[in-house]
Amino acid sequence: MNNYRFTTPLVFLLFTILSLLLTNCAAAAVGSETSSDVVISVPAAQAETAPEGATAPPGYEAKNWADIVTEAKGQTVNWYMWGGQENINTWVTGFVAENVKKQYGVTLNMVPIADTVEAVNKVLGEKEAGQDTAGSVDLIWINGENFRTLRQADLLYGPWARYLPNTGYVNWDDPSVSTDLGLPVSGYESPYGKAQFVMIYDSAKVAQPPATLDGLIEWIKANPGKFTYPAPPDFTGTAFIMHLCYAAAGGHEQFLREFDQTLFDDKFARCWKTLNEIEPFLWRKGQTYPESHARQQDLFANGEVYFDMAYNPAEASSLVEAGKFPQTTRTFIFDSGTIANTHYVAIPYNSPHKAGAMVVANFLLSPEAQHSKADPANWGDFPAIEVSRLPESWQQQFAALPRGVATLPDETLAARRLPELQATWRVAAEKAWEENVLKQ
Repeated sequence: MNNYRFTTPLVFLLFTILSLLLTNCAAAAVGSETSSDVVISVPAAQAETAPEGATAPPGYEAKNWADIVTEAKGQTVNWYMWGGQENINTWVTGFVAENVKKQYGVTLNMVPIADTVEAVNKVLGEKEAGQDTAGSVDLIWINGENFRTLRQADLLYGPWARYLPNTGYVNWDDPSVSTDLGLPVSGYESPYGKAQFVMIYDSAKVAQPPATLDGLIEWIKANPGKFTYPAPPDFTGTAFIMHLCYAAAGGHEQFLREFDQTLFDDKFARCWKTLNEIEPFLWRKGQTYPESHARQQDLFANGEVYFDMAYNPAEASSLVEAGKFPQTTRTFIFDSGTIANTHYVAIPYNSPHKAGAMVVANFLLSPEAQHSKADPANWGDFPAIEVSRLPESWQQQFAALPRGVATLPDETLAARRLPELQATWRVAAEKAWEENVLKQ
């Protein structure tokens, strides 16, 4: 048995800490009516350390995580991210910004953009102008071809992601996490959330949604004007056409490799034929397409079309909760499955606030942030972490989260996950859609 001798200064210190904790608990209790938005009062950074054996990021070789936290204090992190969904924006500017300020003294400035390529082009433009320091962008919500563009141009800082204390909650052995559309992440991105494509429909107008892509095509032709999809290169619109292309080409397995122009031209031609066949039966007779995912949501919310689509399986539930979508909104996936992936945050090579960006990325992987993000009342995004790696108390809190009226069970989604192709296939598909469908 250990014996402890308490000196007067230690007693005073313990009393001070206890007083602070009681004050924080009282403050949290005041805001208990909106618990999902309460600022986390305990400064977790004091107890955080990098994973054992992890290599420190470039420029921090002789330092530890506590040094990074110290450097981050007082920094303003400009986070460039898609700003097309109000509940996501509110979660970032509210919950995340308030907590990183409270815990770490970091100011988070969300810079909303219509498309991630805007942030990519800004970094590319700064490189071309010789602005290798004091860049405008500190953090980007990114994945897919945008990650590939910056990574291949050597315009991302790293590796750094495996040094974050909370990265231990991430299953890096999962190929959908360790590779981003076929390109190894290699520590240059930190996962932020997981996604799987779902179809959204109004059950008051569509009693039984088609379970197959062929069935959906039949429904579109039988119900003129009540279906459309966002025009590529909108990410959601591209995902929709890729499902049709998978089916029309005879399966996705043949494309799980480096891009092959001859194979693409041969197999994807069948996809453009199918899309041209349904075009006259689309909203506005296919003469125009929604320019964005947000515009598609508006059409569905207004009842102009009976289907929507999303990469977030809980998005429909969140929008029902927010009062934007009707209570009769539901989701489904095709019998053949739907495409799934992971989304990340990355730090540009010329960010002047790399420490602050890493601190924000680490907070995004915390149980607190991932739990809040997974709540349909806030966002409903699927966790980037593996919940089974968390302490039992946190596992119970995740299990207790409401599913939402329109969210499919995890086991249903997991049983029908299809892989993303390498970004080169998607880019080729977007260009070919414009030439072979939009301009026809």
